[in-house]
Amino acid sequence: MFKNLTKAILVTLLISGTTFATNHTDPKKDKEIVKKTNETEETIVGVAASNKNFTTLVAAVKAAGLVDVLSGEGPFTVFAPVNSAFDKLPQGTVGTLLKPENKKLLTAILTYHVVAGKFKAKDVLKAIKANGGKFVIKTVQGGKLTASLQNGNVILTDAKGNTSKVIITDVKASNGVVHAIDSVVMPK
Repeated sequence: MFKNLTKAILVTLLISGTTFATNHTDPKKDKEIVKKTNETEETIVGVAASNKNFTTLVAAVKAAGLVDVLSGEGPFTVFAPVNSAFDKLPQGTVGTLLKPENKKLLTAILTYHVVAGKFKAKDVLKAIKANGGKFVIKTVQGGKLTASLQNGNVILTDAKGNTSKVIITDVKASNGVVHAIDSVVMPK
């Protein structure tokens, strides 16, 4: 299975190009892609590799050496930045993070987007409401994200006070669930 997953990631990277160019799509198409992805249950990495909105994330997971971890048994909840989320970072940041000498920092950033356990959107909403409007989530990296509601949307606030909106929820994976977010969150 790992060989097939690696092959799928490599094919995705080849199709997307070595410059890791991003594809901007409209939300309706994003939901169609997610719906198609939900028809087959793959691991979190397989789900990301099969969705053109996560090509930058897949390249980063590969560069950080996290393919095996995120393909493991889990369960995991991943707040997955879409390509346009990475575009919001200062120019050159992604290229710099993908360099081998920055693997430790890249790993810290990526694992800050991962939570142990499977938390569907309804679970996150319930926790926010049960905790007075804010729910602190411990990430695999060891840092914390704070989930809250703003205008009917779940907002994640990172350790630096930056925010990201959950834009697509409950993308099924065999080892957890993926929620797409519109900005990269950063640990301290």
